[in-house]
Amino acid sequence: MVHFVGAGCGAPDLITVRGKKLLEEADIIIYAGSLVNPELLSYAREDCEVYNSAKMTLEEVLDVMYAAEEAGKTTVRLHTGDPCLYGAIREQMDALDQKKIAYDYCPGVSAFSGAAAALNLEYTLPDVSQSVVITRMAGRTPVPEKEEIASFAAHQATMVIFLSTGMLEELSARLIEGGYTADTPAAIVYKASWPEEKAFVCTVGTLAQTAKENQITKTALMIIGDIVSHSQYRRSDLYHPAFTTEFRQATE
Repeated sequence: MVHFVGAGCGAPDLITVRGKKLLEEADIIIYAGSLVNPELLSYAREDCEVYNSAKMTLEEVLDVMYAAEEAGKTTVRLHTGDPCLYGAIREQMDALDQKKIAYDYCPGVSAFSGAAAALNLEYTLPDVSQSVVITRMAGRTPVPEKEEIASFAAHQATMVIFLSTGMLEELSARLIEGGYTADTPAAIVYKASWPEEKAFVCTVGTLAQTAKENQITKTALMIIGDIVSHSQYRRSDLYHPAFTTEFRQATE
C-alpha cells in the first residue's frame, strides 16, 4: 500500500492526525526533501527506510514503491503542503494504477492556508472578495495560455500566487496589465508556519522591492487583493441578529 500524505506547510505539528499516524506506521518514507520540514521524520520508526526525493527522478521514486510493494511493505510518499497543489501526484498514481498497486491520499494544510494564518486574514470577505484564484507565473514549467496571470487579474478576485518569487517585477507588470492598480494591497509570505516565517504587507507595485529589501528569493507566496488590508468589508449574514437560519430565528 502507498499513502500519499500532505506534510503541511512547515510546522511539524500542522500535519494531520491521520498523516502522523501513517508516518509512524510506515516501513518506507519518500519525502520531498527540498520542501518538507525534516522534523516530520522524527515520527518515523527507527527501522523505517527514508528516501529524499529531491535527489531522485520519478522513475527512481517509483522503483522504491514497486520494490516495497513486492516486499509487502507500506510506503508513505510525503509531499509538502497539500499534494493536490503542485504536488505532481497524478503521474505517480497513474503509474501505480498500471501496476495495480493500491494507494490513498491524506490531505495536508496548504501553504496558502498557512500564509493566511501568518497574516491573520480571511480570503473571502463579504463585499470585497468571495473567490480565490490559486496560480503561478510561467517559468521553466509553463502554464496554459488561457491561465495567464493578466487574464485572472481581470476578475479582481483574491489571488494567491505560488512558485513565482524570482519573477516579481514581471508579476507586478502582468497584474497591472490585467486590471489591478499598482497600489492594490499585496503580501509576501516566506516559509509560512516555519520558525523562520516572515510576512510582509506591500502593494502590487512594490512586490519586487519588498522581496529585495528583505532578501526573499524563494519559498514564498504572494497574496493579491483588497482582503490584505482588512478594510471596508461587510459583516457576515450568518451571525447577524437580523438573519434567519435553519438553526436560529432572526431577533431584529
